[in-house]
Amino acid sequence: MTRPMHRRLLTLALASALSLPALAQTALAPFTVSDIRIDGLQRIGAGTVFTYLPVERGDTLDQGKAAEALRALYKTGFFEDVRLDRQGGILVISVVERPAINKLTLSGNKDLKTEDLTKGLKDIGLAEGETYNPLNLDRVTQELTRQYNNRGKYGVQISPSVERLDRNRINLTINVKEGKAAKIRHINLIGNERYEEEDITKGWESHTSNWMSWYKRDDQYSREKLSGDIEKLNSWYLDRGFVDFSLDSTQVAISGDRKDMFITAGMTEGEAYNFADISVSGDTVLPKSEVETIVSFIRPGNVFSRGLLEMATNAITARLSNIGYAFARVNPVPSIDRDKRTVAVDFQVQPGPRVNVRRIVFKGNTRTADPVLRREMRQFEGSWYSQAAIDRGKVRLDRLGYFEEVSVDSEPVAGTDDQVDVVYTVKETTSGSISAGVGYSQLSGLNLSLQLQENNFLGTGNRVSTAITRSDYQKRYDFSYVNPYFTDDGMSLGYNLWWREFDYSSFNVASYSTNSGSFQVFMGLPLSESDSISLMVGLDSNEILAFEGSTPQPLVDYVNAVGQRTFHSWRAQVSWGRDTRNNYFTPVVGGTQSLSAEVALPGSTVEYFKLQYDISKYWPLHPALVVKTALNLGYGDSYGKEYNRNICFTAPTLVDTNNDGKGDTWVPGPVGTDPCLATSPDYVKSVQASGLPFFENFYAGGIASSGRVRGFMDNTLGPVYTSSFGYRQPLGGSVLLAGSVEAIFPKLFDSPSARVSAFLDVGNVYNGWDNFDAGELRASAGVALLWRSPMGPLSISYALPLRKKDGDQIERLQFNFGGQL
Repeated sequence: MTRPMHRRLLTLALASALSLPALAQTALAPFTVSDIRIDGLQRIGAGTVFTYLPVERGDTLDQGKAAEALRALYKTGFFEDVRLDRQGGILVISVVERPAINKLTLSGNKDLKTEDLTKGLKDIGLAEGETYNPLNLDRVTQELTRQYNNRGKYGVQISPSVERLDRNRINLTINVKEGKAAKIRHINLIGNERYEEEDITKGWESHTSNWMSWYKRDDQYSREKLSGDIEKLNSWYLDRGFVDFSLDSTQVAISGDRKDMFITAGMTEGEAYNFADISVSGDTVLPKSEVETIVSFIRPGNVFSRGLLEMATNAITARLSNIGYAFARVNPVPSIDRDKRTVAVDFQVQPGPRVNVRRIVFKGNTRTADPVLRREMRQFEGSWYSQAAIDRGKVRLDRLGYFEEVSVDSEPVAGTDDQVDVVYTVKETTSGSISAGVGYSQLSGLNLSLQLQENNFLGTGNRVSTAITRSDYQKRYDFSYVNPYFTDDGMSLGYNLWWREFDYSSFNVASYSTNSGSFQVFMGLPLSESDSISLMVGLDSNEILAFEGSTPQPLVDYVNAVGQRTFHSWRAQVSWGRDTRNNYFTPVVGGTQSLSAEVALPGSTVEYFKLQYDISKYWPLHPALVVKTALNLGYGDSYGKEYNRNICFTAPTLVDTNNDGKGDTWVPGPVGTDPCLATSPDYVKSVQASGLPFFENFYAGGIASSGRVRGFMDNTLGPVYTSSFGYRQPLGGSVLLAGSVEAIFPKLFDSPSARVSAFLDVGNVYNGWDNFDAGELRASAGVALLWRSPMGPLSISYALPLRKKDGDQIERLQFNFGGQL
């Protein structure tokens, strides 16, 4: 007997042996079923089994009917084994249930998120509480292996393990050893005669190893990335006029150890073509001349480009979608003349029905009230569909700062082709903070506080902040309230009320204290989607506590010149702001500008003004790289009356304080102002109060000041006063200049709540324009992390001073709550 014949007989014998149990179960003599009993059930109810069972009381059970019953019960997936027996007229069904999944655990998976995998497993029946089917586990193993292979991880190992428990339960664990992704060792293009390979592949996501691969991971092979790159190759040539370009072959080879990939693409370039006539046809809705103007940037004689065709198509579609034609289609139909190597294009417009927005629906806003979102909309219910207005609504929601993510979809209304519902789906995030207890600031140390700050108070969109803070250096009581929609047209109204007892020496500035209070009212009015103006008026009272010997003498002289230590002022501020950012905390495009003028009005103790201009701009250079540039300018001075006084001193006297008959303590003599209280002063000093008051100065240095130069201690740059003991006290200045360039890496973390940047800061403050010196600018470079923590935004930076001078106070590691990168 030959070996192949022997194998066939063995196979038939095995198949017959495996079929005997099933035949034995169905080999029942026909009988009429008087009753049905099910044995072996533990979790599954008998009623559930009867639902699937094709046999009822009174039926005649023969071999065919029994086989049908067995197939139906096995098909449910509930049972490992099913047997049919007979006891008189009773049909006895004996079953062995499959175990239930008590716990499902995934371990070792990094590239594929656990929540995504869990959802996929549930779709095929592998979830906690479900019935365990080994066939599903095999499917999962194969599917996970395929997904990891698509990501270039060919060494992945999927090891499921099953732990048997009591009561017919199991714990299922899927262990994943991802291994390392295969690296692209070589990319070879064949047939590119007109362009260098480096130019063609410059915009690809797949590259051989380079100095940025540690971040971009562009040297890791992925089937999805390569598919996108092949499409970019096709677009590269079609955008340069090569209409006849063809990709002849794509080959991907892997090394024997599955660690290296080799990519080869063969192509035929063909000849370059130019545009010929450009025309518009179809139901253009708008005047045909207007549509022709939209595509007028494509001129006959220019090199053909598929990218230009897409731009023109999108421009027409966008114009029509903004007047209600949400489903407008534009088909560019080319006519190729291969003899002349030209392409004539006819843009055929199919507007479709004009669409009305029936409803605007919000999902995911469990805390924020619908009206708060609805007032940000520029698309209205019952009006014609406008894509620009819908997109603008999304941007405005992103900029509120209440949401981590915002998405928008248009859903057609069933039964009609001219209505849609616009659905905005939001994912809420922390919009404020509540804290009580012990706090710590790197700048000012330990403090006890009770603080509430909420930018979306009770979901109303109103901003409320109240704080009570006590420590060795301050007592502070603050309350602030802003209603950003005091009127329906967007006018805001707010109030500030505060009292502070402050020791500024704890904040790296001059040694003096203040007892100050203020009440302010402010309002804002939008000028456009991105521009607004605001007005603030307020009454301030500021008691300056300056002390001879500890407070810098220029500050003491200023207070003496005024002749009183309590400064009262009526203040007014007018400001203009522009905000075009796409996101409040983590923008990647747009920017901000603000220009403000603050004046202490006539009648104030000291009359002064302050001007400040801040601008920032985000430049998206790549999905993985955004550059931010920023500039801060400030200037202040006094106007109107000035204070000039003569301070009169008498000589100190030696006083006997211990009553031993000998002088032991020098006591300063009387001090007065002109006209001198002392009849015969021993010394007269002229003092003057002019320029911006020292308690309104700008400060630079650190992570939190208006002149941010990280790497230097907060507020320590600029003019300083050095005492006779060598103690340096920063004074601030009336002129501020600071700027920065920051490279932000938004994709370094998968989480949208964290981002990293590398920065270069430059800045300083000066005492008046006459003392401005570019040579005094300080500079630093470093890295920073912004994390939107549950307590609020946290900024951490590490910087190295690049330009410093002797006496500068260095602080490389700094952190601050609040702000953004």
